[in-house]
Amino acid sequence: MVDPQYVLPNDVGLAILDCSEAFRLLLPSERLYAHYLSRACWYGGLVVLLQTSPEAPAIYVLLSRLFCAQDPDQLRELARAAGLTDEEYQAFLVYAAGIFSNMGNYKSFGDTKFVPNLPKDKLQRLIWQSQAFQERPEEIELLWGRCGELMFSLEPQQRHLGLREKGTTTYFSGNCCLEDAQLAQKFLDSQNISAYNTRLFKKKDEAGKTRYEVRLASVLGNDAPVDPELAPKLRCFEFEGCTFHVTRGDYAPLLERVVENLQRTKAHAANTNQERMLEHYIRSFTQGSIVAHKEGSRCWIRDKGPIVESYIGFIESYRDPYGSRGEFEGFVAVVNKAMSAKFARLVASAEQLLLELPWPRAFEKDAFLTPDFTSLDVLTFAGSGIPAGINIPNYDDIRQTEGFKNVSLGNVLSVAYATQKDKLTFLAEEDKDLYIKWKGPSFEVQVGLHELLGHGSGKLFVQEEKGACNFDRDAVINPETGEPIQSWYQGGETWDSKFSTIASSYEECRAECVGLYLCLNKDVLRIFELEGEDAEDVIYINWLNMVRAGLLGLEFYTPETGTWRQAHMQARYVILRVLLEAGGGLVSLQHTTGADGKPDALITLDRNKILPVGKPAIERFLRKLQVLKSTADVAGGRALYEGFSTVTDEGPEHFLSLRDTVLLRKEARKMFVQANTRLEGEDVTLVEYEGTAAGLIRSFSERFPEDAELLERHLLELSDADAHFWASQG
Repeated sequence: MVDPQYVLPNDVGLAILDCSEAFRLLLPSERLYAHYLSRACWYGGLVVLLQTSPEAPAIYVLLSRLFCAQDPDQLRELARAAGLTDEEYQAFLVYAAGIFSNMGNYKSFGDTKFVPNLPKDKLQRLIWQSQAFQERPEEIELLWGRCGELMFSLEPQQRHLGLREKGTTTYFSGNCCLEDAQLAQKFLDSQNISAYNTRLFKKKDEAGKTRYEVRLASVLGNDAPVDPELAPKLRCFEFEGCTFHVTRGDYAPLLERVVENLQRTKAHAANTNQERMLEHYIRSFTQGSIVAHKEGSRCWIRDKGPIVESYIGFIESYRDPYGSRGEFEGFVAVVNKAMSAKFARLVASAEQLLLELPWPRAFEKDAFLTPDFTSLDVLTFAGSGIPAGINIPNYDDIRQTEGFKNVSLGNVLSVAYATQKDKLTFLAEEDKDLYIKWKGPSFEVQVGLHELLGHGSGKLFVQEEKGACNFDRDAVINPETGEPIQSWYQGGETWDSKFSTIASSYEECRAECVGLYLCLNKDVLRIFELEGEDAEDVIYINWLNMVRAGLLGLEFYTPETGTWRQAHMQARYVILRVLLEAGGGLVSLQHTTGADGKPDALITLDRNKILPVGKPAIERFLRKLQVLKSTADVAGGRALYEGFSTVTDEGPEHFLSLRDTVLLRKEARKMFVQANTRLEGEDVTLVEYEGTAAGLIRSFSERFPEDAELLERHLLELSDADAHFWASQG
């Protein structure tokens, strides 16, 4: 039997991401804009396969061939004839849906590998009897040869994403370790090159000297005319005894499709901000320029209140083991006006609410740059997973001086966090009905505060290369020490580059703490039309949900390597630890035995202790997080954050033992079935699918009707070209 943490269960939740009503209300020009942007996103989303594991592209192509030749229902009959039980065939469908949903064979939330939950010989038998095999036996046999072993392999190094002995990654060649990542970051900082759209490949030359290739993602290769901004950077550099060669052209044929569709989108832009945004994105993906992507992001910030909202590029750095390289993602969504009105009221109160945060005024941005904050119904979200809310862009220099946008993904929230009472673990019976009633509204409040006033708050102290500072070195006092601040960011350094492996989780923790702290403010709750007993219940459930999430977070800790695999869940565990340490009977965590006789746990929160005990604890911790972040105090930040992130079996909690209980009773994360848009004459129609594994598979089988085979060939060629970098992990 395979360890259940490495398979997707047959009863995994699948939900339709419903955008039909919002799409129906769009004007024809808005539908065309949404259609071509969606096409760009879907093509770009295929890049994630190449960013995940060496075998992911071949697995995707094999499954794509199988299901393009035969519908899941037709293949089911064949599976029965081949000796598969209905449960085994369902396990195969769930595996295939998982590959398409995560854009690879590692979970987007938790970075754990998942394998087919059926015998390998039975899956091979089914493939050999399939229509795809009958039509092209040599090709299918070759594909199986490339990925069949790795599809099922659970060797220790292949169980999780990570660097060198800690896991698998294709952001780095297999021979790179943490020291290589650190050296590369120092080099990139020295040349003011962003890591967001790069990968790193390490080689030795004939003389045994180490050579690194820093490869930028772009349509154009090294021989094409170079943009003046990039020209000085696309060359060889000597740095600390090693050679760094900056090249470009990663993912070129896929990004070419992205650019083609962005060009088509331009004709349907609603205003000049959207046109300029698209032009900069086109230049960014064509040339490999993050500077151009930043310019596009500036135009995007200025495009206030669009009906169709979107963002596309190498965005989130959660899955880079070093925390600097961005995974490709793109989304297209339609504004939900009713919910957006609440968020607009929150934005209007933001400047006042920022004054409530527990750090001195000097640690806040000089001016609050009023952002857009909208609730969106997602039409398309291409990448490895779909979040509930987003605060972007991630570029520090833009966020600090020009602003950002917040989005809450309403149709994701409404289905992703719906909970059945019988699947609600680790809570007291008397809490469950209240939890189910208020989980949705409390999460809306938390997402709003987390995105707008969490990620949107706080200043980074920076000294530019020419010596100018964005703060008064003599006047700014560290509230933790009472002394003038001793450290800050130097020109070219960013939050991600300085705090690297802890940056993402630390920042999520800071934003979650802001949400917990400000949800206690009755004015905030009134914005969300919550008053009296309802408001008190929402506060209680928001805090209860956070401590429960901290316990659930143990699923994403790997004891063998002492590492966390999911930024948000590590953050919630840290908050649980902070609140347990606060004492005073605020949080109680007990080992119990369930009705089934197996180990269980119970977490309780005393709602009467939230204000006298919980609030001061979060206030103190939040101030420390902000001060260490503002002052670029990496040593202090690591000591604090890694201290609270530690998982041991010491009493009274015995967290390592609790982890076994959490794994025993975990519920798989839902997968979303997304619609396709189809051009019919001058109009665009929405093609929807049922909320099942087969429906999700059909949506992908019909996603690239004109060029599926060409895309598959591109994926295999790109994968082949770099395969030698992972042939041996030595």
